[in-house]
Amino acid sequence: MIDERADAGRSLPWPSDKLPLMLAPMQGLTNRALRAQFIQWVRPDTVFTEFMRVNPPGARQRLAAGDLRDLAAAEGGVPLVVQLIGHGRESLVSAAQAAQAAGAVHINLNLGCPYGRMTSGLTGGGMLRRPEELAEIIPALRQAIAGTFSVKIRAGYDDTGQITTLLPLFEASGVDFLVLHPRTVVQEYSGRADHAVTAAVVQQTRLPVIANGDIRSAADGLRVLGDTGAAGLMLGRGAIADPLLFERLRGRAAVDPDRNERRAMLQRYLRELLARYDELFCGDVQVLGKIKGVIATMDDPDFSKGLKQLKKAKTLRAFAAVLDEFGETDG
Repeated sequence: MIDERADAGRSLPWPSDKLPLMLAPMQGLTNRALRAQFIQWVRPDTVFTEFMRVNPPGARQRLAAGDLRDLAAAEGGVPLVVQLIGHGRESLVSAAQAAQAAGAVHINLNLGCPYGRMTSGLTGGGMLRRPEELAEIIPALRQAIAGTFSVKIRAGYDDTGQITTLLPLFEASGVDFLVLHPRTVVQEYSGRADHAVTAAVVQQTRLPVIANGDIRSAADGLRVLGDTGAAGLMLGRGAIADPLLFERLRGRAAVDPDRNERRAMLQRYLRELLARYDELFCGDVQVLGKIKGVIATMDDPDFSKGLKQLKKAKTLRAFAAVLDEFGETDG
């Protein structure tokens, strides 16, 4: 079980008496329906939006109208962090101002997405190719953001040592906390997240560091916390596949549930999420696309046949029928 520790003197987007467990921003997955499901089921200490694309100069709006409707200080009483992805000081600053005007209090800059390096203007992890531009962007964002300002970052573009060269900038600019995924941008999702890098960063900065990457079980999370001294954990694919990972880390759910427990949990989780998606999205194709994105995070060998059948379902009726018998043909 995690020891909950107080963090004094900071206005951070998690309870001051807790070591936070955060739901990661995952494009195409952590929409408001899924966030609501997690808040109802396991109440993460902090939730993040999917990244919100910042439109370039000349666009009528810096952020899409649909994104602006999602902005708030919290959802269901849980602090909501709005993640921006874009490039250019002017665009990012005006996007942060627009987000705040729409109700955002906690704003995060994405310096980690490995696919941002492919665009015409470097965004996400691609921004690490030009660290000299960050020296202008980070202080300008800090000045523009009235609430908390954080950065989600890879360890470097092609060198895991790059993060340590950026720590003085983040500290001097007044960044409130870092979320670190200890792979490089060019690695994308290959290999393993090297949390020895996380431990080194924790030792070298006074900023709270949230550990992210390859935390698929309670054992993984507790090991990362013990090895790194991180201020908290951000849970992504592992939590999408098993939302009770939050409760397993808190010691309020079985660390190693048996097959029947896992089967019942997955059936209930997918049924409830399907109902939420049916309200938010339109038609079988859209709803199935979203729910299959969730299933793609699951790799439980005990249910390989059932998961494969769910992925093949062509209609919501067929999906529901497979889900009713889920796991019965496995094993």
